[in-house]
Amino acid sequence: MTTASKKRPAKKRPFYASFGFQILAGLVLGIVLGLLARQIGAGADDAPNALATTLDTIGSSYVTLLRAAVVPLVFTAIVASISNLRRVRNAARLAGQTLLWFAITAFIAVAVGTVLGLTIRPGANAGGGLEPGEPSSQGSWLGFLTGLVPENFLGLGVTGGVDENGSFSGSVSFNILQIIVVSVVVGIAALRAGRKAEPFLAFTESLLKVIQRVVWWIIRIAPIGTLGLIGNAVVQYGWESLTSLVWFAVAIYVGLAIVLFVVYPLITKAHGLSVRQFFSGVWPAVQLGFVSRSSLGTLPLTQRVTERNFGVPRAYAAFAVPFGSTTKMDGCAAIYPAIAAIFVAQFFGIDLTIIQYALIVLVSVVGSAATAGTTGATVMLTLTLSTVGLPLEGVGLLLAIDPILDMGRTAVNVAGQALVPAIVAKREGIIDLDLYNAPREGLPFLDEDEEDTEDATTRNAAESRSATS
Repeated sequence: MTTASKKRPAKKRPFYASFGFQILAGLVLGIVLGLLARQIGAGADDAPNALATTLDTIGSSYVTLLRAAVVPLVFTAIVASISNLRRVRNAARLAGQTLLWFAITAFIAVAVGTVLGLTIRPGANAGGGLEPGEPSSQGSWLGFLTGLVPENFLGLGVTGGVDENGSFSGSVSFNILQIIVVSVVVGIAALRAGRKAEPFLAFTESLLKVIQRVVWWIIRIAPIGTLGLIGNAVVQYGWESLTSLVWFAVAIYVGLAIVLFVVYPLITKAHGLSVRQFFSGVWPAVQLGFVSRSSLGTLPLTQRVTERNFGVPRAYAAFAVPFGSTTKMDGCAAIYPAIAAIFVAQFFGIDLTIIQYALIVLVSVVGSAATAGTTGATVMLTLTLSTVGLPLEGVGLLLAIDPILDMGRTAVNVAGQALVPAIVAKREGIIDLDLYNAPREGLPFLDEDEEDTEDATTRNAAESRSATS
């Protein structure tokens, strides 16, 4: 075991100070308050009662905070991650291995989803009362290709205008896919510029540290956001929404459980890594992904557990994790569209051919990037349905319980985003096995005055090994 690993402080904290306990407490309290708000019922003129409004405000405010950090976080993370690859000797091979394992795990996930869809037959077992409806947004291959072309520097868009009083009324939107394209181009250009770009790269890395600190503060109040998000979901949908779609929900969560608790452990074990250490290391990020429903919002924590718990060198993790947070989605872009497409076909009485099943697999494996600019999996689902030739009205059947499903989908997304860098680092011999196998001491949740100095020696040693391998 390395000297740095032995010197890591082991602080005993009360159970209620644990981030995991706080998340669980927020989850339980949110469910209780949500059920209470539903029991109180609507107020005058069918307006939500005060408790329901409060839960909605807390949840939406937390999501707004996460969204506010997305653009600067993604831009600086990707530019810095590309620049960090210059510190790794076999950067091109690492990037290729990362993409390969993204595809392999996505293929396995969509295969699991397809088998479950044919076995459980959620569409044939759907209850009554479901009404097809056109989706509010949809994806297409043409839209994906045109979306690659940035409309401005960061793919920002503004809706609304100036009213008669001279005040601006509207909202600012962004396209993550365009931000990724701009960030990749800027990062590669900075590398090509050589020494003249060093000040820019140093500034970008410093800015990323500042933004990550801000996002980390947002993460620390996740238990409060959890209370609002879960409570509002119970108020809006209740448990009744699962009645007609119970078999669809069962199929999705069985598929997510198989990938998370069977497929990922098998891959971990096949690479000679401890399954127990994998789960204990990744679980904080999985918890946050479950309640926040945002891979991007969980990005700083996912990267932290990948580096500190799995021993993946920072130079590589800083590339693989941000890239995976925008494109590696085994839950949203593999399991879900496969089962959902089969559900829609069964509901409308359409028999799928072998070619259509192959198309579902193909779209799920290579189409993940099409979901980068959206919340949830609606665009990915419509892209799959349109490619296979199924009615898009089927999307309206599933929207009622989408928030409930999205929690599990995001948890699996986050686990996969941490798994792939770990196994690639193990295959390339650059993982710190002492750090991977070390006892977990709550390192992802260190106090702010500790987080910059703790494990510095270990990280530098790991980066030195990766640079010389």
